[in-house]
Amino acid sequence: MTGVLVVAYLAAGVLFIRSLAGLSKQETATEGNELGMVGMAIAVAVALVTWILGEHEPNAAELHLRSTGLVMLAAAIGVGFFIGAVLAKRVEMTGMPELVAVLHSFVGLAAVLVGFSSYLHPHGIAAGDVAKAVHEVEVWIGVAVGAITFTGSIIAWGKLRGSISGKPLLLPGRHALNGLAAIAVVGGTVPFVQDLGGQGIWLLVAMTVIASVLGVHLVMAIGGADMPVVVSLLNSYSGWAAAAAGFMLSNDLLIVTGALVGSSGTILSIIMCRAMNRSILNVVFGGFGTGDAKPSTPSTAVSGEVRELKADEVGAALLAAKQVVIVPGYGMAVSRAQGSVQELTRTLREKGVNVRFAIHPVAGRLPGHMNVLLAEAGVPYDIVLEMEHINADFPNTDVVLVIGANDIVNPSALDDPSSSIYGMPVLECWKAKLTVVLKRGMAAGYAGIDNPLFTLEKSRMLFGDAKKSIDALVGSVRK
Repeated sequence: MTGVLVVAYLAAGVLFIRSLAGLSKQETATEGNELGMVGMAIAVAVALVTWILGEHEPNAAELHLRSTGLVMLAAAIGVGFFIGAVLAKRVEMTGMPELVAVLHSFVGLAAVLVGFSSYLHPHGIAAGDVAKAVHEVEVWIGVAVGAITFTGSIIAWGKLRGSISGKPLLLPGRHALNGLAAIAVVGGTVPFVQDLGGQGIWLLVAMTVIASVLGVHLVMAIGGADMPVVVSLLNSYSGWAAAAAGFMLSNDLLIVTGALVGSSGTILSIIMCRAMNRSILNVVFGGFGTGDAKPSTPSTAVSGEVRELKADEVGAALLAAKQVVIVPGYGMAVSRAQGSVQELTRTLREKGVNVRFAIHPVAGRLPGHMNVLLAEAGVPYDIVLEMEHINADFPNTDVVLVIGANDIVNPSALDDPSSSIYGMPVLECWKAKLTVVLKRGMAAGYAGIDNPLFTLEKSRMLFGDAKKSIDALVGSVRK
């Protein structure tokens, strides 16, 4: 049985690695997803079989206990399967960021519960044994990471959903408070392992409360502009929490899987921060997009005339253009306009217009949000370009359509040191001959700041729901 277990876990681990490799490209993302599902099915099946058979032939009492546990486990899996299926069916792409945040919180909570259970009922570990001390360190770390992940993900879900304001909570001396909490978590390891006076469980409870508060404070202090990075970072935290649970349960596959998720999430967060010219430490502990910057002065505040175009006028400009770039944002997701955007793209390309898409690393509220929407609508992968590959082409572009994007096309990021997004690389669409911004109104973006782009000489506004506006453009260019 041991040999079969090792082979099965190895196969599942290889499938998870292949899944991550597939998910790194749009062309192979579907295959990567399928490989990941097969790997997880193998992992769950092997874990169930191992638990049922046990390490030795069960007696009558153990057999009854396992039978009862199997019924409860089957019921839990059934409920989880039903909830997951309903969520997958009902949640729109606009709700995907907050769904991902909630799922991360489940992983954190699971690590906390596994930690307490493993501490209260250690399996095969004798008191005073070195293995017991190692196990308790694993429990401490797992619960700490899990608690931070759980509460931080809940706050991220609230911010992404709009239930909690995206404005950062900047308490006086917040860095010192975070430092004290971290010291308390790390320093509590020694008395917990020593368990002087049998107070270990209460130390674990106290640490869980401190770590939970730390998770809340860390995410509350992060502003809206950094939320896509936060989602990626929480994904990393959930992976490390799962790895910690694997150590507590002595499950090699869970350790490997958690490490894969944790490391990939960390790498993605670092890549996104570099693309934003940001330090990941500043994102975690506050800074960019958190209101630390000075408020805009009257000289730098947005002023000027807003020039509006109608759909027919924009359609005529598109037909007269040779080079068109479309910049999608969260507004496209909200209005579910990706299908109409694909239709507009196809129509223009049939008429000889070169259409491409410019994707900012933090467009939307989830890493890869826009790429997924465009792929779902059937937009060819080869015309969807990342910021660093298309920014230099804007001066040679005839028309840029900005669909519901705001902060990622804000010139303040480059020329206004008082702006909260100053220093973030943005899509420099204002360098094109004509920039048309599709928005419902003049509201600020998720970072909560105004955008001077709307009043620049070569900028025009097309007001209205993005889908209706794009449908009108499709009708105009087909005439």
